[in-house]
Amino acid sequence: MAVCYEKLWDILDKKNMKRTDLKEAAGISFNVLARLGKEETVSLESIEKICTALDCNIGEMMDVVTDNHCRKPTTIELFAGAGGLALGVEEAGFETLGLIEFDKDAADTLKLNRPNWRVIHDDIANISKLDLEEYFSIKKGELDLLSGGAPCQSFSYAGNRLGLEDARGTLFYHYAKFLNKLQPKMFLFENVKGLRSHDKGRTYKTILSIFEQEGYTITENQIRVLNAWDYGVPQKRERLITIGIRNDLVNKIHFEFPQPHDYKPVLKDILLDCPESPGVSYSEYKKSIFELVPPGGYWRDIPEDKAKEYMKSCWDMEGGRTGILRRLSLEEPSLTVLTSPSQKQTDRCHPLEARPFTVRENARCQTFPDEWEFCGSISQQYKQVGNAVPVNLAYEIALKIKEGLECLKCGH
Repeated sequence: MAVCYEKLWDILDKKNMKRTDLKEAAGISFNVLARLGKEETVSLESIEKICTALDCNIGEMMDVVTDNHCRKPTTIELFAGAGGLALGVEEAGFETLGLIEFDKDAADTLKLNRPNWRVIHDDIANISKLDLEEYFSIKKGELDLLSGGAPCQSFSYAGNRLGLEDARGTLFYHYAKFLNKLQPKMFLFENVKGLRSHDKGRTYKTILSIFEQEGYTITENQIRVLNAWDYGVPQKRERLITIGIRNDLVNKIHFEFPQPHDYKPVLKDILLDCPESPGVSYSEYKKSIFELVPPGGYWRDIPEDKAKEYMKSCWDMEGGRTGILRRLSLEEPSLTVLTSPSQKQTDRCHPLEARPFTVRENARCQTFPDEWEFCGSISQQYKQVGNAVPVNLAYEIALKIKEGLECLKCGH
């Protein structure tokens, strides 16, 4: 027997509430929300909090059912990093069958926070050549979703025909091999916005061609650059999202991207009560310069002689140089969280103190829950957070993918 929360999700739909709204209204933790999304049991105390918040009884929000009635869609993630994408996908209700990550610290982060996940710390090249059906105990065509985003690399073109062999030697090649061998119903491929223009557009054109050759349909409606700030993330961060649907399911699965939220969070929503955590400091000199910069300002807002002394050769560069001595304001979102907190031309100084953001402050900008811990040195922790897909953005996309897959159950 198992529990099923379809009634709960229906109540939220009728009240025009998102699952993250339920977390706030009922005062439940992110882990409880994740367990609900995975159709797992939660404590009676959590259920009572939800019933109170929604003004319903237990029978109106959940059912006890046979195990196969509420089977969760399955996913495998490649290039998993510290888990931002995987966490959002899990919260949307997917069962994670495996995650592959080469970086030891990132893999340790995944293992620490989700001991139940099968985290594979290995080079993806060693895994993609295996019998993946046997390795993951799943038959070809059964996997619901393959997710991940390979780093942007140039291909070696062997002629006019754009195919899988053009991608050999790149990390994307292994993503394509997973598609080839497992034939998931859908895939989520996320990358930097610049992928579309990389190598004069040839890289992305080749990627789309390979996706199509492996049996997937990608229409213009399945490609979009999304700004995380539109989806409950207090950060301006654009990602290129490509959704593929297996050719035999194109007429059965309907996918559309999530609609932007009405409210766009800013730094005052997440910084004022942020728990303490490790972080780096500025030198005394740099700190003294940043103390001159008002919140929301940058180098043009301090005395010219001080700016010129600090900027040195950058003073004579062309362009706005708006990233230099940039201090954020509580009334704006974070700029894109980077892998290093204190680079001269991409500074993001804290609004209230003359210092970089801490690891936890950056993690909040990426919408990681506070209980999500990061492993490794401080620089490695910053790197993991900066490389992640914002959890809330991943959740919104995954929820739409799950809705598309549910079309298979209802036959339309």
